[in-house]
Amino acid sequence: MDKLIFHVDVNSAFLSWEAVYRLHIMLDRIDLREIPSAVGGDIKKRHGIILAKSTPAKKFNIKTGEPLVDALKKCPELVVVPPRYSLYETCSNAFINILKDYCPCVEQYSIDEAFCDLSGTGYLYEDAVKLAYKIKDRIYEELGFTVNIGVSSNKLLAKMASELKKPNMVHTLFPNEIEAKMWKLPVSELFYVGRATTRKLRNLGINTIGDLARTDISILRSHLKKHGELIHNFANGLDITEVVGEPPKNKGYGNSTTTPFDICNKEAAYTVLLSLAETVCTRLRIDQVVAKVVAIHIVDIDFNHASHQTTLLTATNITSEIYKTACRLFDNLWDQKTPIRHLGIHTSRVEEDTGTRQLTLFDMTTPYEKLNKLDRAIDLIRNKYGADSIKRATFIDHPIYHMSGGIPPEKR
Repeated sequence: MDKLIFHVDVNSAFLSWEAVYRLHIMLDRIDLREIPSAVGGDIKKRHGIILAKSTPAKKFNIKTGEPLVDALKKCPELVVVPPRYSLYETCSNAFINILKDYCPCVEQYSIDEAFCDLSGTGYLYEDAVKLAYKIKDRIYEELGFTVNIGVSSNKLLAKMASELKKPNMVHTLFPNEIEAKMWKLPVSELFYVGRATTRKLRNLGINTIGDLARTDISILRSHLKKHGELIHNFANGLDITEVVGEPPKNKGYGNSTTTPFDICNKEAAYTVLLSLAETVCTRLRIDQVVAKVVAIHIVDIDFNHASHQTTLLTATNITSEIYKTACRLFDNLWDQKTPIRHLGIHTSRVEEDTGTRQLTLFDMTTPYEKLNKLDRAIDLIRNKYGADSIKRATFIDHPIYHMSGGIPPEKR
């Protein structure tokens, strides 16, 4: 076969990694994978959602992403443990390194899944399924957690194959197996078919993947436009995307945070925006890029979403400049009445930082060079002594962490 693709997916990743760590490092007697359990956020900081759950927890209809409060109502005996992100990064790197021992091209799709392109390796591995079992078993023997591996001729079918039955399984889904194995599945299980799309398809009488595959594409185009054409191709097993070993450069940089309290005045909002600007601009400078578009995002206490953006005259990665722009956007966007629970800053139109800046008549008075040198000096100090080694005075004894967004320090 010309193309041979594996999709490797860790079973209940966060929970599995947590269970293995607790069994072998903390010497716990209870395996979280064998009881109703979940990895969940911090309710006190309003991050209380289910991040991962065990197989026994699924029997109580507990779902990833639902509020922890709702999950505990379904199963009061649910054992909830806090996330340990540094552990998850270590486990992720470990299983990716094992894949690289066998596969010339590995694309890490997320922290707990990867695609492997084994095309042209027939002279090394005569039987693809035996190789998949070998990789699966080695990951379990060396790292202690299980994975599913889907085997096919393209990325879409390999991913669908890995989802067929869990845990600790190897499945094939080649083009000649699509009708028997995939078409009978609910349309909601097809990759790129979310809840909203599922509702639209069911209103059209399309309930299974097979129904979608046999539907006239013009009908799908009229109701779903280009997305209809895409999922029609997927339902027929068509996918031309390649496995990419090197991740593409970021087109944008952003961070957001759910605040531990409702924001009811702009001064508190400015503090949160400053903490987000610190994080976003640090990332921009690490990658030696600048951004020309700045956007902010607001979620109020009723979970209404709103956003606003602007294009800068000159691309930048200076913290104070991004921060001031975000504050102006916030003033234009917020009604100054409705309390806010979530804020975010996003930048786009990213380009390489050449170290030069074209000044205009409007910024002759701003000491951009000094601000740039100041930011870089702060970056050096934080890189050497830690992110908390230097912070702005406004964050001293403040409930908002001075570099918000991403993984908070207590969870690293």
